Amino acid sequence: MKIQQNLASTRQRWLNKPIQANRLQAWLIDNGSLTARLQQRFSAFAVQPIAVKHAKLIQDEAVLLHQPNYQISLIREVLLIGNHQPVVFAHSVLPSASLRGAWNGLGRLGIKPLGATLFANPKVKRTALSYKKLTPNHALYQHATRHLTQNSEVRNPPYLWARRSIFSLSCANIMVTEVFLPQLMITENV
Repeated sequence: MKIQQNLASTRQRWLNKPIQANRLQAWLIDNGSLTARLQQRFSAFAVQPIAVKHAKLIQDEAVLLHQPNYQISLIREVLLIGNHQPVVFAHSVLPSASLRGAWNGLGRLGIKPLGATLFANPKVKRTALSYKKLTPNHALYQHATRHLTQNSEVRNPPYLWARRSIFSLSCANIMVTEVFLPQLMITENV
């Protein structure tokens, strides 16, 4: 039983640095605004909202945000589009208490990038990035690939790299997870 618990906690664990991320390494470890970097890289950049809904958190998200498992939060999921291709899937967790005060408009961003708002305010603090290779059984992998319509290799990769961090402003925390899609490396080579 203890071995199974250790295996389960290992699968849940996020890393302090990406291991063998190869060509994605520079994208993953960049501490700046991913939105700004994508806007520099792609002449045509857009945010495509997928879902804005109230839902329960994934267990490891609840732990990091110090929220009970049953807590309902606003979840915002978008695709970041570069040159008309989805290149990043972003999953943001906005606890209800965090949507008051300075961040009360974050739940109504629409096609505006969240990153632009977060990095525009010098009072916003960000935790260190953590990383994970998401496999097909992970909920975020499934959400990210649901909207890919390319060939099966691009639509169903063996894994996807993700990074996440928590942004804080006046004791209000939100979590942003960015899942890097195969199209990012394909369009980068064009």
